[in-house]
Amino acid sequence: MNRLQANALLLLAAVIWGSTFVVQQVGTGGLKTMSFTGIRMLVGACFVFPFALAQFRRRAVQTPFQPGHWLGIIATGVILFTAAALQQYGIFHTTVTNAGFLTALYVPLVPIISLLILRRSVHWSVWPASICCVVGTYIMSGAEGLDLKVGDVWVIASSLFWACHVIMVGTMAVKTRAPIVVACGQFLICGLCGTILGIIVEQPSLADVQTGLFGILYAGLFSTGIGFTLQAVAQRSTHEADAAIILSSETVFAAVAGFIFLSERMSRLEVSGAVLIFAGIIAVQLLPLVREKARKL
Repeated sequence: MNRLQANALLLLAAVIWGSTFVVQQVGTGGLKTMSFTGIRMLVGACFVFPFALAQFRRRAVQTPFQPGHWLGIIATGVILFTAAALQQYGIFHTTVTNAGFLTALYVPLVPIISLLILRRSVHWSVWPASICCVVGTYIMSGAEGLDLKVGDVWVIASSLFWACHVIMVGTMAVKTRAPIVVACGQFLICGLCGTILGIIVEQPSLADVQTGLFGILYAGLFSTGIGFTLQAVAQRSTHEADAAIILSSETVFAAVAGFIFLSERMSRLEVSGAVLIFAGIIAVQLLPLVREKARKL
């Protein structure tokens, strides 16, 4: 798989995640955050498991999995759960506008971590593209000035873990050469953490699960099972900084889904924010190719 094909898969994942915002808003039934997140992740793990098992068996014939691989997958799942939990806790104590914008801080954090901590080279186009995505998200959030609250600290903390998650997914997909196994493993760990904590804190009933069944199945099969698996598969063949920028377009597709299914409308200013996000995505795709072509000439 070449870089452009991988990035196309990431864009498809962003489309799926964007559409799931509608389901998470109206289709969770009586389930609260932890319970819904945990159960949908377990559904995603069950959906992907047959494919993960087949890939694991093929991979084991060549080179067996090492203990470090399993530890890395477990860590990826814990990071995924931590990011989701911190973000949701922060949302309870701040505004949706603040949460939407502050979560987007993970986009520039990914190349910063890659460059300063992991010592991985980053193409210069990533920096202006990241800025475009963050500013575009700010505009699409409808923010007219952030009214910082206590919960914003938790949301900012979640953005650090979202950045780490993007990096860990790419790292483990490359190391194991089994991205579907990585995806299934992280779903299982995240699902167990969310479900166990949900049972302890939220105490969901069977009726809550039944009323939220559509949302569980949609988010579990599409957003988790397909979306996150596409991310893991694609990140074997593209830089994590590119992945973060492309995946940020879920904000745009969430707005499109809201327009189609909930009759929500975007102002001209919000449309300009979407244009900025796509400008960042196009820049990070085309500018490295222009430089490569110039070298050949």
